[in-house]
Amino acid sequence: MMTIVAVDDEPLALQLITRYIEETPELSLLRKFKNPLEAAVFLKENSVDIVMLDIQMPELNGIEFTRQMTRGPKVIFTTAYKKYAIEGFKLEVVDYLVKPFSYQDFHKAIQRAEKLINLEKKSYENIESNNEFLYLKSNYKIKRLKFNDIQYIEGFNDYVRIYAVSSLEPIQSQITLKVLEAKLPAGKFMRIHRSFIVNLQMVDTIDRGRIVFGKVYIPVGDQYKEKFEDYLRKNFL
Repeated sequence: MMTIVAVDDEPLALQLITRYIEETPELSLLRKFKNPLEAAVFLKENSVDIVMLDIQMPELNGIEFTRQMTRGPKVIFTTAYKKYAIEGFKLEVVDYLVKPFSYQDFHKAIQRAEKLINLEKKSYENIESNNEFLYLKSNYKIKRLKFNDIQYIEGFNDYVRIYAVSSLEPIQSQITLKVLEAKLPAGKFMRIHRSFIVNLQMVDTIDRGRIVFGKVYIPVGDQYKEKFEDYLRKNFL
């Protein structure tokens, strides 16, 4: 099932989109927003597959909203104006629905989004591993990620935040921690918590069962403790 958020300042339009979503079994509506600024905050803190997004809204229009998103859910524009279609094309939105649109048009757009989501998942699964780097999609860009630069990785539902020495901000990518773990070089990284993977070569300090990276303390989970303690014993003087 795909998660979806609807953003539209027009109550009747939002009501119609909500009804379409509820009639679609493959969709789970997380939230609906009349205020785009509230929606932007929600998307920074939560993983979402699809965003139904109006363009003409006060305070923050849909074009700027899409440009500012820190992660890359699939965007479907819903608007009463055709003139923004070229901008939508440049932003690589999935579809551009002109109001009023039918359920059939809505569902076709959802099916396009689903195909793209499934294609990206397969592409991640087919990535070949090496011991030096990996390419990841982040914020509509492809970034080269050097393994030696990573301190630790934090996993959420279906996206990760990668904390690298050379980056002031974490690199976010819509991929599960489990899939990414399988692509990391064996022996260099270890999962020490259901939500964290650490670069073993970066572990300098351990304080009462927690790995310390500056001001960040990462606990070692009970189910991972034995494996981590075995690693320490083999490297302990």
